[in-house]
Amino acid sequence: MPYRFTFDLRKLPREFFEELMRVAYESRLHKRFGEVARTLVKKFRIQQFTGLNVNEAISLLEDFLEIQALNVLNRDRFNGAKKGGRKALLLPHCSRKYMDSRCKAIFDPSIPTYICQHCSPDCLINQAVTLAEERGYDVYVIPGGSCVPKILASKHYEAVVGVACGMELMLGYQVTKQFGVPAQGLPLLKNGCANTWFDIKALEKIL
Repeated sequence: MPYRFTFDLRKLPREFFEELMRVAYESRLHKRFGEVARTLVKKFRIQQFTGLNVNEAISLLEDFLEIQALNVLNRDRFNGAKKGGRKALLLPHCSRKYMDSRCKAIFDPSIPTYICQHCSPDCLINQAVTLAEERGYDVYVIPGGSCVPKILASKHYEAVVGVACGMELMLGYQVTKQFGVPAQGLPLLKNGCANTWFDIKALEKIL
């Protein structure tokens, strides 16, 4: 869990996410992530909704803005590559419904990854794996970003989608750039060591 604080953005209004997506690319062009993040924190009362202090909220939104800007920059290449190329979805193992033996996923230490066995219909990872496999993705449920270079080096994917906390996605974008692979990132809206959460509808749109 790279952030030194926990957050849960699920109570924020949809207008917040719509505005974040709208202003992200322009913010990158003018290198104004910090300024825009401060504006969003104040406008949508992020502290009140999340309990974060000002600096934590600004840091988090700066990452979200940059991720969205990178998504926009890479979107055309990604959409072109995913149509006929090999593609992968990288998911965080901490979004599983259960983190103990109740989860029937099989762990493959050679990658490492968990192989979902679809044991719980209401498990977020199960839902994401099902969506991705229906669309031709190889899916990895990984314990951390250190697995990403090994996956990309061994499989030669042409398009990648990653779900993780903002800081992990920023590092992941550096790795995909090194490998020349167009990527799209979806940040967690709730972090932590377990029961983390992402927007499955947003993931479906990316896939």
